[in-house]
Amino acid sequence: MVLQRHDHRGQTVLTFGRDDVSYLTSDAGTAALAEVARYPLTDASRLADVAAIRVKFAERSVTLIETTLLRRKAATKLGELGDVSGWLFTDDALQQATAAPVARHRAARLAGVVVHDATCSIGTELAALRATAAMVIGSDLDDVRLAMAHHNLPEVALCRADALHPITRDAVVLLDPARRSGGRRRFDPRDYVPPLDALLDTYRGRPTVVKCAPGIDFDAVHRLGFAGEIEVTSSGGSVREACLWSSELAAPGVRRRACVLDRDEIVTDADSDDCPVRPAGRWIVDPDGAIVRAGLVRHYAARHSLWQLDPDIAYLSGDHVPAGVRGFEVLEQLPLRDKVLRQALARRDCGQLEILVRGVDVDPDRLRRRLRPAGHLPVSLVITRIGSGAGERTVVFLCRPSGAAG
Repeated sequence: MVLQRHDHRGQTVLTFGRDDVSYLTSDAGTAALAEVARYPLTDASRLADVAAIRVKFAERSVTLIETTLLRRKAATKLGELGDVSGWLFTDDALQQATAAPVARHRAARLAGVVVHDATCSIGTELAALRATAAMVIGSDLDDVRLAMAHHNLPEVALCRADALHPITRDAVVLLDPARRSGGRRRFDPRDYVPPLDALLDTYRGRPTVVKCAPGIDFDAVHRLGFAGEIEVTSSGGSVREACLWSSELAAPGVRRRACVLDRDEIVTDADSDDCPVRPAGRWIVDPDGAIVRAGLVRHYAARHSLWQLDPDIAYLSGDHVPAGVRGFEVLEQLPLRDKVLRQALARRDCGQLEILVRGVDVDPDRLRRRLRPAGHLPVSLVITRIGSGAGERTVVFLCRPSGAAG
């Protein structure tokens, strides 16, 4: 029976058992889920909906409601993998599941090979890989998630196994160690489940792909003996993950890669990084987070004939904006003084104010409240540090965001 526990924020989290999976996949459970799916379960209707569901399904109501809500969340995150409306999930498994665009990107890199997903969970990666790989195999140590994967992907070969005890040969091993438990993130890679250092030691010398948190310390990874390629991927405007590709799978000469899936753009450390430092030109460009996180700002700038405002700050400038990228047209350069900024914003009839900050201790929300824009036009303030030591100064660029009129 499903159990309730609380995460670190005090919110209720439900834990499924094998009997819940058996019920949900039975004829009775399938029919019950279809009926519960008809309830909106919105903030406005939830109390009445839950009461009605409890009357009809008693002790099974919690399981049915949780599964219905998780399926609705999954439709947005995983819909590109196919029809997931009938899948089963746990809350933790869905939170850690790879977003569909990222899973499809990884599957494309693994096209034509045999892949063993040794931490397959509820089957997200397998759903993407089955369209590209020569063969896919899944395994997991968690009985409940494995039972859910059997339901979600009945055509895929699955078995129960510990990722730290290899069960395949001549296959690329995909690993996604758990980085959260009960809603709490694990930041030290040695605290992953299984630990990252143990995984790297177990599969050393074999082609492996390891999914990690995007904020993982690259130096710490190298200290664990990793010598392959670190890929940082973004989708939907957010950095989604860092992925470790072993030397056997890395592109020649590439140790860091940034993939911006929204623009189908890839930047690597094998590209030129010949990027000058100059004062601001017509436009300021804030590179995608994957490029910044991968440490490839100069490489990206060189590709698009841009330059840095400061060698240690990620803002770029140029006389044009790369295709498909949002830019900020420089209208004025100002000091960081509230009175001066308030007057400048009033002259520009600023209504919607966007504030971007790098290298300076400024809280955008507090500054916006102090400046009190009351006009009609969109304006952006790009606040950054220029120089270092005795020559360091804070500069504010008042800009018109690309696409804005006026």
